[in-house]
Amino acid sequence: MSHKPVRCIIVDDEPLAVKLLADYVGKTPGFELVLKTTQVFDALYQVQEGNCDLLFLDIQMPELSGIQFIKIIRNSCRVILTTAYPGYALEGFEYDVVDYLLKPITFERYMVAVQKARQRMSESPEPLKPEAPAQDYLFIRTEYRIQKLNFSDILYIEGLRDYIAFHTVQGKVLSLETMRHMEEVLPAHRFIRIHKSYIIHKEKIDFLERGKLVIAQQYLPVGDTYREKVMAQLNVV
Repeated sequence: MSHKPVRCIIVDDEPLAVKLLADYVGKTPGFELVLKTTQVFDALYQVQEGNCDLLFLDIQMPELSGIQFIKIIRNSCRVILTTAYPGYALEGFEYDVVDYLLKPITFERYMVAVQKARQRMSESPEPLKPEAPAQDYLFIRTEYRIQKLNFSDILYIEGLRDYIAFHTVQGKVLSLETMRHMEEVLPAHRFIRIHKSYIIHKEKIDFLERGKLVIAQQYLPVGDTYREKVMAQLNVV
């Protein structure tokens, strides 16, 4: 009986720390190294895309701390924290991390953490997901950073050729996300796709006129293939 490999990602702002853990993962049967990086947002994107089972995560990073990272990914994968500072252990365990590795990390100590991860995965193969996400925001990738957007601020989302535009009450934000991904992650009770190029916030609709929705004085077309579903979800009689 074949088993899927445990997909691992290593993120640390110290290249030598990344290399050491990558060597350890390479020696671990059944482990597959998906990504080793010093770029925290590259790792965040891969985790959010569902490409990670076990994350080796540094706590002290300049752009985004390990704790902030954990809060964003919301139990998407198992996490082993790594740091040179022992004082962060308690906070890490509050977020149900598998283990906490203090640098310099020996192979023996690494294997103890790995065994804990294997045990956790055998008890519950899939990470526990919240039944109903409590947050009212999401993080999106722009060209230079990960930006937080509150759901209540989004008017509609427009699909462009190489990127998408979030039209918000504060202005327009360009993102490297995709319409398909947004359709999957946005709460369906608040957002609906009305056209191949538009996803709208249902609460922001001003009125419907001649097959178009109007939001903030912008007329947005309702695609023929979406019309019946849109009318049903908006309870149009």
